[in-house]
Amino acid sequence: MTTLSVPTDHLRHRQPILGQLPRIHRADGSAIRVLLVDDEPALTNLVKMALHYEGWIVDVAHNGHEAVSRFEETDPDVLVLDIMLPDIDGMEILQRIREAETYTPILFLTARDSVTDRVTGLTAGADDYMTKPFSLEELVARLRGLIRRSNVTEAAKDEVLKVGDLVLDSGSREVTRAGEPISLSATEFELLRYLMRKPRRALSRTEILDRVWHYGFGGRASIVDLYVSYLRKKIDAGREPMIHTVRGVGYMLRPPR
Repeated sequence: MTTLSVPTDHLRHRQPILGQLPRIHRADGSAIRVLLVDDEPALTNLVKMALHYEGWIVDVAHNGHEAVSRFEETDPDVLVLDIMLPDIDGMEILQRIREAETYTPILFLTARDSVTDRVTGLTAGADDYMTKPFSLEELVARLRGLIRRSNVTEAAKDEVLKVGDLVLDSGSREVTRAGEPISLSATEFELLRYLMRKPRRALSRTEILDRVWHYGFGGRASIVDLYVSYLRKKIDAGREPMIHTVRGVGYMLRPPR
């Protein structure tokens, strides 16, 4: 059993157990690559050590300009990004990365802990949001979930799902409704895919959180509500709704009547 415990103001006081889950890697067998951006060397050293337990390659940047440069050089599979950096704001870095041709999952790791900050970060295009202080165990779990949802770990599958006029192609990662293309983030795509795999079935928030976010330790069900609202704006806007709230349970996707 591998344990890691290093005192720091940014870690919750708990003994995270790392490196015990089956290792994940890219579809070609190579190591997952992470870009970690934070201006505190003590924190980046600690997180880098934890991610090395997973067998991942970790590149570090301590300011915004370095982050942009390292991103272009390394083409990471996932990005851990602080918002408050000494030069370029993390939100601006996020915007630049979202303009790239390929989609990279991004997790904000920041001291900004208000609900407004979380909603702003996620709405701006981040896939997940953690606040300091944090646990290494939770950070690793969330990153594993992001990597799985981005399909980095497996070769493209040819699964095509159809519910009414909504079509999702797992191989090409394309989604259309009535023939019109819909652009989704990695997390939005996985949430929609799960809903489409179980049409006309009432799915609880806990079930969705477990199957889409892979939070085995218990995560915030409110993130499900937030991402469902994103999906509704893209899938149902100006059309007959397909995503429905099931009172006291969660959500259901069904074709228009």
